[in-house]
Amino acid sequence: MKPPKHDFLARASAAWGADLPAWVQALAEEANRTSGAAAAARIGYSPPVVSQVLSRTYPGDLARIQEKVAGALMGVTVECPVLGDIARDRCLDEQAKGFAATSSVRARLYRACRAGCPHSRLKGEAG
Repeated sequence: MKPPKHDFLARASAAWGADLPAWVQALAEEANRTSGAAAAARIGYSPPVVSQVLSRTYPGDLARIQEKVAGALMGVTVECPVLGDIARDRCLDEQAKGFAATSSVRARLYRACRAGCPHSRLKGEAG
């Protein structure tokens, strides 16, 4: 096996130093194992975002990326009031979806995500 073209873990370690969070390390390890683009696709972000996170230059919402990495790469799950036990990244994806009257499950998810679910990032957005 040939060495990776980029050592994402080395880049993250250099940028974050002793403060390197476990979730950033997991993201860097996934990028080394697959590729930066594959790691980005796995968490639902673009390759430049992953690069910026690993370089500690991302100006956006790191907490959301942390939650996506935790669910997609670290096995973190939450108890959804509609779907039961689901990965945290799927929980975030479900929150982002719009209302669909054509699906009773989608409608229930839409309401649950906006009506006090403890895992929702949509606090105060009741529909």
